[in-house]
Amino acid sequence: MKENTRLVQLINPKKERKVAVVQEPFLILLNEVDSVYHLVLKSIDSDKNIHSIIEGSLSNEKIEYDPVYNGTSEWALLPSFDNPDSVSNCVVSGTGLTHHSSALNRNVMHQTETGTLTDSMKVYQWGIEGGKPGVGKIGIQPEWFYKGTGSILKGHGDALTVPNYGNDGGEEPEIAGIYIIDRKGNPIRIGFTTANEFSDHVMEKKNYLYLAPSKLRNCSIGPELVLTTDFIELKGNVSVSRSETALWSADVQTGENNMAHSLENLEYHHFKYIDHRQPLQAHVHFFGTGAFSFGAGIRLETGDEMQVQWTGMGRPLVNTIKIETDKENLIHVKTL
Repeated sequence: MKENTRLVQLINPKKERKVAVVQEPFLILLNEVDSVYHLVLKSIDSDKNIHSIIEGSLSNEKIEYDPVYNGTSEWALLPSFDNPDSVSNCVVSGTGLTHHSSALNRNVMHQTETGTLTDSMKVYQWGIEGGKPGVGKIGIQPEWFYKGTGSILKGHGDALTVPNYGNDGGEEPEIAGIYIIDRKGNPIRIGFTTANEFSDHVMEKKNYLYLAPSKLRNCSIGPELVLTTDFIELKGNVSVSRSETALWSADVQTGENNMAHSLENLEYHHFKYIDHRQPLQAHVHFFGTGAFSFGAGIRLETGDEMQVQWTGMGRPLVNTIKIETDKENLIHVKTL
């Protein structure tokens, strides 16, 4: 198998799961594994290369990719990675202020006086100065945020929801790193996937201290997980449409050549915490964005379609938006 093997996770109406290798225009189903998580564990536990495990698991069963991708097949696409054994043992997180245009957007959000640097721009500048210290060296700490557990992960074709307590919802076109912690507590990078980090930018704009709750939203990854180590230069496009009419689009770039931090530095500052190295833990970690429609003054509505595509990362990730309209109700906490 080539290094850029592309995998998808599938489920049918009987709740049967499968992993498949993308060989356009088909998906080749794998025997014996029902998730990428278990496929990777099989590779780690057997001390065999994951590509050889995949080769040995290829079945004779193939299905057409188009009906699955378009939502007309009995098989549906799941998020490109999850922890099927325990959704709560999957950490979804990210790092921001890694791209210049994103830092500028944040600066405009929170700037109170013309010509003054916000805390956002200061943190970005720290990254420029110390985010790439060289191989084997520890650089400056980046911004870091928590999104939730694996329960918030959505797949291609799923709707991303703005909760009734939210102020807004908007796409953030990114690449996410996919990881598992082995039985000895060592982080293992599996590959990368196209991602829509989806955040509440109106809430964040109110005050930068609201960044944390603005990130506690569902998000999407997929449709494909790419088994590659290449994170140097990626070019892509993000677009938003309403009733099949284009509202906004932008070309985007990511990868180390376009970021203030090296991948090694970002990974160190995530996995330095022992709580992020618990055996058999899964991780989905977002690496930041360079553009989003909110920065162009676009407010998304129910039914709007968001599309994220990166060259070399497989088919585009497409999701609609759904804004909850029911009234927010107080949750009463019981006592013992």
